[in-house]
Parts: sequence; C-alpha cells; structure tokens
Amino acid sequence: MSGLLTNIHETAGAVKEAGRAYLVSGNYEYYHYFCDGFDDRGWGCGYRTLQTICSWINNNQNNCVKVPSIREIQDMLVQLEDKPQSFLGSRQWIGSFEVCLIIDKLYDIPCKIIHVNKGDQLNTIVDALVHHFDKFASPIMMGGDVDCASKGIMGLHIGQKDPSLLIVDPHYVGTIKTKQFLFNKGFVKWQQLSDFLDSSFYNLCLPQIKAKSKS
Repeated sequence: MSGLLTNIHETAGAVKEAGRAYLVSGNYEYYHYFCDGFDDRGWGCGYRTLQTICSWINNNQNNCVKVPSIREIQDMLVQLEDKPQSFLGSRQWIGSFEVCLIIDKLYDIPCKIIHVNKGDQLNTIVDALVHHFDKFASPIMMGGDVDCASKGIMGLHIGQKDPSLLIVDPHYVGTIKTKQFLFNKGFVKWQQLSDFLDSSFYNLCLPQIKAKSKS
C-alpha cells in the first residue's frame, strides 16, 4: 500500500544507557487503525500488526503476495477452519496464533510461538529474543489476555537495567505527517519488561525467515 510510513521504529533511536541493541533488519510499512479507510478502532490491532509483518516479508523476500485486508484475513481463518463462518465481518480480535496461521498460509513461512504465563516472567525469554534477532531479524507479533493490545516488536535492548523491547503500536488513528510525531505520541517507544502487566499472559509470534541483509 502506498502512502504508509516505513521503518518508524528508527525514530526511537538507541536507549541512552550502555548495552547492546538487537533490531529488525529490512523495510516494512506501518499499518495502524483506519489506515486504509476501514474502521477497526478498538479491535483491529492484531490484524494491523500482521499486515505490518506481511509488508516486511514482501519487502525483504521480493514476494508478490499483496498484504491482505482485514476481511481477507478473516476469510482465510474461516477457510482454515480456525474460525466459524460467523467470524466473517465480525469485530473479533486475533492474536499471535492466528498471525502464525496466516503467515504460513500466505508465504509458507513457519513461525515460532512463545508463551509467557505472566508478564513478570518475560525476562525468561530474553535469550530466545536475542537468538531471533541475531538469526532472523524479522518483526515479532506480541499479544496477551489482560493486556490485549497487540503490538509489533522491532528490537530488544539489554543493558545494566531491565531489558527493553522496541514497540511499534498500531493503535494510532489519524493522518501522520512525520515518523517523529508517532514517537512523540508514544506509538513508537522502548518499553522495559518490568512495565508489562504481571497479571497478563503474553504470546509472541516469531517468523522464522531471514531478512535479505542478514547472512
């Protein structure tokens, strides 16, 4: 889709404290609420994060499969018998498992699902995230139950303090003039693991495909 901003995570820059950052490699478009004129406010964040990941795959693998619309995503999930017919045209959200199914169907790319029982256990998957960004450097989808706001993970920072994730949040509604605007409004940010909800579980979908710039 033309007109969407690309690589908006770059506005976050590096975390000020010393340490090491692991970042997504390659280009993607930022999909967010209402970006295509379809009103998905309040429920479409998982779809938009999936669309962002699809755009990354297209940009980095020379894939001719177009980024699916929300309606097309719903239709595919019904065809896969993951959802009932009543799912079509609904406002039901999707999570990391559904994102995994769609990426596999569209691109024949496997995804790894990581489940974390509680937010205060996210530290246990830091090594797995380092491995992912080192080997694949593809965007990650993250969703939860209490914290049901799906989001893209475009990086990880490990320093002397609590590790941080680089969040690309699809919940923005409106016209965007600059990437810096999104950063200033908090739709792009570094979020420490301790700031995630202890009361929520989290599922992460990690596409197992390398960016072309990664060896």
